[in-house]
Amino acid sequence: MAFGCIGRRSAMVKVGFIVEGETEKLLIDSVVFQSFLKSIYLECVSEAIDAKGNGNLLPQNIEPFRQRLLAAKAEWIFILTDQDDDVCITKTRQRITERDNQTICIATQKIEAWFLADSELLGRLFKKKYYFDFPELEKTPFETFRKLMLEHTGRGVSKRAKTILANIVLNNGFSIQRAATHPNCYSVKYFINKLAFVLPTGAIITPPLGDGGLL
Repeated sequence: MAFGCIGRRSAMVKVGFIVEGETEKLLIDSVVFQSFLKSIYLECVSEAIDAKGNGNLLPQNIEPFRQRLLAAKAEWIFILTDQDDDVCITKTRQRITERDNQTICIATQKIEAWFLADSELLGRLFKKKYYFDFPELEKTPFETFRKLMLEHTGRGVSKRAKTILANIVLNNGFSIQRAATHPNCYSVKYFINKLAFVLPTGAIITPPLGDGGLL
């Protein structure tokens, strides 16, 4: 499945990102993700702001981050976080608190589940075709990915080194667009659909991602 932008040529919409941790920041700041944003006429006004933990994504902590992005001329702000120990996505949204010109994007599990959803990436890393059926059913996708790396490559990743794993997958061509084509990774589809919500008039992502917008 390919993603592209069609419609009349439109001005870029300036956006900013506040993220839960280092892994999310590495993903958002990566060259491949920034190129994807530009292909759909979204432009980051700065590097992603790392809130340094889910517990810091509270209104009183987020507001200075928001003001920094607004001062940099962001027209829309995205907050990317995991559901973590919250009972449901609604509870996470309520804790963070909705604001005007802001979208809260929540990965059903940890963000590493998105890495498991990119089958081409897994094939490249493991030197063979590999498909992971249910990425978002993994309670600890980082641990799952770490064990798969050791099993299929003999290369270990420290239990604490999430950023090392993130760099490995990004350096080996992880694609959020490909992850979004996985039938059982709905939160990444949801994330891309939320990006599409603020596209300038006349620009759309093709093809639409369907039920990814239901979360």
